[in-house]
Amino acid sequence: MNDRRTYFGQILKLGDNVSTDHILPSRYMTQVAPDELAANCLSGIEPDYSKRIKAGDLLVAGENIGYGSSREQAPQALRYAGISVIVAKSFARIFYRNCYNIGIPAIVCPSFVKEATEGDMAEVDLAQGSILNLSNGKSYDFQKPPEFLLEYVRLGGLIPYLEKIMSNQKL
Repeated sequence: MNDRRTYFGQILKLGDNVSTDHILPSRYMTQVAPDELAANCLSGIEPDYSKRIKAGDLLVAGENIGYGSSREQAPQALRYAGISVIVAKSFARIFYRNCYNIGIPAIVCPSFVKEATEGDMAEVDLAQGSILNLSNGKSYDFQKPPEFLLEYVRLGGLIPYLEKIMSNQKL
């Protein structure tokens, strides 16, 4: 369980139109072990990209991240590799929801994306709806996710959320 609503990490920056096949090429979709998904994360962009990712890093992308297939393995690979939050100008709809379904906050904040630089350090405060770029001192606001999506993140995704709901019901 993740009770944090504030995330701190280094920025890894991608461009526009990053597909789920860029995030996790289809040849790796049959893998289910977290370490194997993590090892192949973003290999559609660069074969050893996953080696650049450190636990807690923030993935920052342009327009339309996650277009293509609706497979949850793509955001799972990002999570297992260590990505804590994804900030983008826009998300493909299904990818956006899959991020929350597996416990990764997906934030829309175009002004931050435009001004962020690879390697900057940033802090994302989900409860406040703000991002602070610690490298340049600038602050950015975003629309806070609905409380139920924040609960998904806190519990680790949709399945743990549903398990909690079901365990509290009398059958």
